[in-house]
Amino acid sequence: MNSAPTAPQLGPVLVIGLGNPGAAYEGQRHNVGARVVELLAARLGVRLRAGRSPAWTGRGQHAGREIVLARPRTYMNESGIAGARLLRDLGLSLEQVLVVYDDLDLPVGRLRIRRSGSPGGHNGLRSLQAHLRSQEFARLRVGIGRPPPGVDPIDYVLGRPAGEERELLDDACERAADAALSVAERGLEATMSEYNRGAGGNELG
Repeated sequence: MNSAPTAPQLGPVLVIGLGNPGAAYEGQRHNVGARVVELLAARLGVRLRAGRSPAWTGRGQHAGREIVLARPRTYMNESGIAGARLLRDLGLSLEQVLVVYDDLDLPVGRLRIRRSGSPGGHNGLRSLQAHLRSQEFARLRVGIGRPPPGVDPIDYVLGRPAGEERELLDDACERAADAALSVAERGLEATMSEYNRGAGGNELG
């Protein structure tokens, strides 16, 4: 008697959270991508380890699918060095990648997920696209808003939010972690339909 066919096993999802390494950069707006990966590691009971990789990495499971978490140990403008090495070492394709990073062009707390696109002035994403030689990988953008008049954008992204802004960004990082798990469980299209509607959370601006 023939058994019923089984569904194909889905490969791992690699979630790369962009940020600068070291305690001096913790809590900065530019490090929200790294923060999302740390939240995912806590939820999945994963310890991020350095090993020989240019990123802290860990492996977990969600809804029967493996999730590889990565936080580059390189500085933001060299994120592509870590990203290209990770794909090569893990034997993964661009279709299995989700990059999480901060975005000045979105209001504080807004999330946006895209299949591909230009770096939009983000040095970490620009480095990734240069080293991967492609724009064809999914990205999850966490809005940090534009700096006030007279404030240099570099100083702004390297600053630490406070008050209501801090609360909104903390909430956005939690929702971004939800979205990353949704990508692994439900796929990119279903996740985009839910999280790109502008609902599901507060925002500033």
